[in-house]
Amino acid sequence: MTGRPVTLAAISGAHGVGGEVRLKLFGEGVASLKAHKSFNDGSLTLQKLRDDGKGGAIARFAEVADRTAAEKLRGTVLTVPRASLPPLAEGEYYYTDLIGLAAVSTEGEALGTCIAVENFGAGDVLEIERANSKRFMVPMRPEAVPEWNGERLLIEAAYAAD
Repeated sequence: MTGRPVTLAAISGAHGVGGEVRLKLFGEGVASLKAHKSFNDGSLTLQKLRDDGKGGAIARFAEVADRTAAEKLRGTVLTVPRASLPPLAEGEYYYTDLIGLAAVSTEGEALGTCIAVENFGAGDVLEIERANSKRFMVPMRPEAVPEWNGERLLIEAAYAAD
């Protein structure tokens, strides 16, 4: 859909003294990262990756020699080009595909722009910012978002009420 890179993980801190880092995963677990050897336009080269047993991962990058260098990467997101990811099945999406889309109600009202996609454990939630800077959230479920494409999100009017 878009040319924007897709974020698969974020570095949450150093692990040990040898330059390994702890990762917070956003994709389908460690397997989704193992398919890629290079991140952030080639600035990080993956050498080793293992599951941490807690829903995250431990990684070693060729460019990170010690704990000090690993700590400096805290907060860094790991991205890959959108084109390097597998094609999606019907109804699937990458968060980056939704961010920036115009939101329109089923009654034709312009609602604003999708500025974020969150997941607090019960499914994805879209954050929509109106022209007046007020924001509202909508669950990414068929009854609330009956249709979406690369141009816009169609939001059931009842979910867009102030």
